[in-house]
Amino acid sequence: MNAGRIVATMAFLAGAAGASAQTANQSVTFQVDAINQISVAGSPSLVINTATAGSAPTQASAAASWAVTTNQTGAKITASINSAMPAGLTLQVNLSAPAGATTAGATTLSTTAADVVTSITKLAQSGIAIGYTLDATPAAGVVSSTSRTVTFTITGGT
Repeated sequence: MNAGRIVATMAFLAGAAGASAQTANQSVTFQVDAINQISVAGSPSLVINTATAGSAPTQASAAASWAVTTNQTGAKITASINSAMPAGLTLQVNLSAPAGATTAGATTLSTTAADVVTSITKLAQSGIAIGYTLDATPAAGVVSSTSRTVTFTITGGT
């Protein structure tokens, strides 16, 4: 090998040893907004058609289910109906509570929203039971098939 080649090779190696790694940084911005979602499933139908002599008509019941997702602490569910029940009829709803939450139990529905589940904290759960009951007094008389829209509202905590 001639001296010129040796010097060139050594210069190349010295340059390679002197090269350093290059880096770049990037700032990534992110956030998670408040999430409060509720859904219901099923088509409950309540028919009162029997009674024991000397007693009020026999209560009717029906089932459905609900699901909830929240990433907040202390969320709650309220329920109301779109118009008042006919005289002599009472419609109640009972939402089972998801894990860690509290149910109000059977709650009479009216046009004023009432708390039905409270203390819902950071969860996603489905297939939770809803129970409906319809009670009638004899004074209700005969009531043709009609319906009420039940509105469930989830409000977030913190």
